[in-house]
Amino acid sequence: MTHPLPIRRPHGPAPGDNTKAEPLPVALEALHLLAAALLSAERGWPVIPLVPNTKRPAGHPERDCPRTGRCTAGHRTPEQRATTNPELIHTAWANRPYNVGIATGPAGLLVVDLDVPKPEEPEGAPDGAISFKALCERAGQPHPYTYQVRTPSGGRHLYFTAPPGTRLKCSVKRLAPHIDTRAWGGYVVAANSTTDHGAYEVVEAAPVATLPAWLAALLTEPAKPTVVPALAPVRDGTKAARTALERECAVIAAAVEGGPNGRNSTLYRSTCKVARFVAWGHIPRHTVEEAIQAAGESTGLPAAECRTTIRSATEWILANATPREAA
Repeated sequence: MTHPLPIRRPHGPAPGDNTKAEPLPVALEALHLLAAALLSAERGWPVIPLVPNTKRPAGHPERDCPRTGRCTAGHRTPEQRATTNPELIHTAWANRPYNVGIATGPAGLLVVDLDVPKPEEPEGAPDGAISFKALCERAGQPHPYTYQVRTPSGGRHLYFTAPPGTRLKCSVKRLAPHIDTRAWGGYVVAANSTTDHGAYEVVEAAPVATLPAWLAALLTEPAKPTVVPALAPVRDGTKAARTALERECAVIAAAVEGGPNGRNSTLYRSTCKVARFVAWGHIPRHTVEEAIQAAGESTGLPAAECRTTIRSATEWILANATPREAA
């Protein structure tokens, strides 16, 4: 689809010019970035505020999550907080010149990040643009024509529409050195955002192209077997606790990816249901966590993600569980 031309920064450099843009007054800068956030939202790209002049998401990290408000049911990641709601965007950007992050997965995007060599690398090392050109040549494919953003370091972001029915994840150097991709689980800094090193500028205002099939094939992970391993019976704890744990492990193992009842959400809710028995002293914590970890991993969730979710749910219940006699 065709998108409107990007907002240009007043007094900003022309594409290819490495001179820094003339700073804007804070109030004007906030309005400028608000307009950039609204433009992304109009395109259907959910946005998140980034700490001014940086690439870091605003808001609290998981370790400092208060478990209140939007995080009552568990810490919400930047990807989960991303929005296209104009009212929420106006509220977020009302007083501070937040940079704009685009949650690539929810936006239906895959962004190819062509980076430049680090200063410590050997002189003459190929950058991401050269590596990507060579990748296209080896595949016998033309260099894709699509929407492009130049980064402050001199790299490029190539925007593509992700293939329907797929859930591509971020990758690091999977395609070639100095080539990363941002999809589900990641975000990119939108055009017109700035850091101390310079601005993100649109250098090709073309329509966003569909990700070429040959690139999608290189980025698609092999399908994992869907057979759910048998879960060992629980032999520790009271009968009620064992029954609850076995039941919730079965619920977790049957969860599917995506939606409000997706794998991670199911893992969190089921952990909360069983963790109360830990709080009441009816079953050891390690027994619960080991069984639920195995059930979570059986769905294809990464081990680290399972551990984080299980720990988060358990800690919240241990701190807030209703006494047994009042349950």
